[in-house]
Amino acid sequence: MYQEELSTKKWIEMWNVIKEKLFDVDLWLMVGWTIIQIIVIWIAAGLLVKVSWKLIDNVLNGRAKNHFKVDERRTKTLGILIHNVARYAIYFFALLMILGKLNFNLGPLLAGAGVLGLAIGFGAQSLVKDVITGFFIVFEDQYAVGDTISIGNYTGTVEEIGLRVTKIRNWTGEIHIIPNGNISEVTNFSTHNSVAVVDIGVAYEEDIEKVTRVIQEIIDKVYKETPEMVKPPEVLGVQNLGASDIVLRITAETKPMNHFSIARKIRAKIKEGFDQEGIEIPYPRLVTFQRKEE
Repeated sequence: MYQEELSTKKWIEMWNVIKEKLFDVDLWLMVGWTIIQIIVIWIAAGLLVKVSWKLIDNVLNGRAKNHFKVDERRTKTLGILIHNVARYAIYFFALLMILGKLNFNLGPLLAGAGVLGLAIGFGAQSLVKDVITGFFIVFEDQYAVGDTISIGNYTGTVEEIGLRVTKIRNWTGEIHIIPNGNISEVTNFSTHNSVAVVDIGVAYEEDIEKVTRVIQEIIDKVYKETPEMVKPPEVLGVQNLGASDIVLRITAETKPMNHFSIARKIRAKIKEGFDQEGIEIPYPRLVTFQRKEE
């Protein structure tokens, strides 16, 4: 009986304490004020991220206009990378301020985070490798946003370069996300001029000098109409003697990654010119002999 009365008394005391906390106006004011401060800190962090991005863009665009000029592709890459770093840093400090408002002791927390970070660094060596490789990719300007590159089995346009991953978009629209640590070899098609190579086959019966002259006239007109060509194209001469045709090779130096479209345009114009001049482009033929029995 005495034990039951003691237990009931404890429950009553506990309920009184809870009721006192629930109806404590000062406590709720403190909680509400803390929540408001946390919301304000988070909103301010978001605004600060946008302002910092705007300042970064203004600084990079300003550098592009003065005599300390950097190329547009590198400016765009650095802009995206600095945006990401600024966002991570601002939100990290905002999180520390929020923890401070929640009465967390940040000293031991930061010290523990340092030890934890060291342990994670040893355990996540691939992540550290990705970050270090990403830093050197940007620092050495191996490729930039907007470049067309080939990494392993993937070829496409660089959409984003981060400290951890590189995103490239294939011409059919797929996005390939590649960890920077896995990038060992890169082929960049956008840093230097490209060369369009066009092989044209003509029949053995045609006059090679006439064909060469006609082709040269055609590609000279294409050069005048095409600003993407860096210098006049040229006919190199006979490239191959095939089974049914003589192959002539044409080369044209173009701006980066314009060689595919230029090559298509040259082929189309040569076909039109050959039709006008009566020059035959050979194609496979099937000749059938019918044997008549006596």
